[in-house]
Amino acid sequence: MKEKIAIQGIKGSFHHQVALEYFQENVTIDECLSFEALADSLLNNLSQLAVMAIENSIAGSIIPNYALIDNNNFHIIGEYYLDIIQNLMGLKEQRFDEIQEVHSHPMALLQCMDFLKKHPQIKLVEDKDTAETARRIHQNQIKGIAAIGSRVAAELYDLNIIAPEIQTVNNNMTRFFIISKEKGKVNKDEINKASLKFELDDTPGSLATVLNVMTNCKLNLTKIQSMPIIETPFQYSFFVDVVFEKYKHYEKATKILQLMTNHFKVLGEYKNRKI
Repeated sequence: MKEKIAIQGIKGSFHHQVALEYFQENVTIDECLSFEALADSLLNNLSQLAVMAIENSIAGSIIPNYALIDNNNFHIIGEYYLDIIQNLMGLKEQRFDEIQEVHSHPMALLQCMDFLKKHPQIKLVEDKDTAETARRIHQNQIKGIAAIGSRVAAELYDLNIIAPEIQTVNNNMTRFFIISKEKGKVNKDEINKASLKFELDDTPGSLATVLNVMTNCKLNLTKIQSMPIIETPFQYSFFVDVVFEKYKHYEKATKILQLMTNHFKVLGEYKNRKI
């Protein structure tokens, strides 16, 4: 029986593309309209795994998603980095000079603004979802309107890519977590990255001491994100990612960090997928 994968958005979205590329098989998808709905899908066993965007190389971290993972005690079992390539697409017979409007998510429009500014005759219309726009154009056979989105969306909804790769920044990458209610079953020999969460007392040098422990244990800190603790103003939780060559070095570090920090938690242990 195939595992069902929850994604934020509908088929044809970048989340869907990650699910297809990460699992490399004809996966069963649970389409969720929000990240909260995605979390509910996992909690209610409507899906077994989920794909969740966590940060973008331009826009930064999606901080609420850290809270969703932490508060629901989800486990990060993998990660995936996706190049965000935006394409202008419309009905098969549409020519570029026939396009009167471009409908897409505000972020997608923003990511392609240099290209769109060169064509001021085209009206820009914000929509809730890029893939949903592509699907609507296909289903209703709407002429004169184009969408912005992935090649997966164009293929899925039988649209023609009128202008490929129109994003302003070519090196735009989004990192996604693969999350589960259960711990991952990755062999320790394959694990070389971990996501951790902890809190610190408000004392001078406390964070520096933690970072020194990581360095001394041969861990490479690749990400640190602070998030306010709602119950205690001006106190913060820290979410960090570390990579390492040997699992024993990581084990040693976690034993020390458990003693040095408050509410220490391993959010996930997995294989580093960044090239």
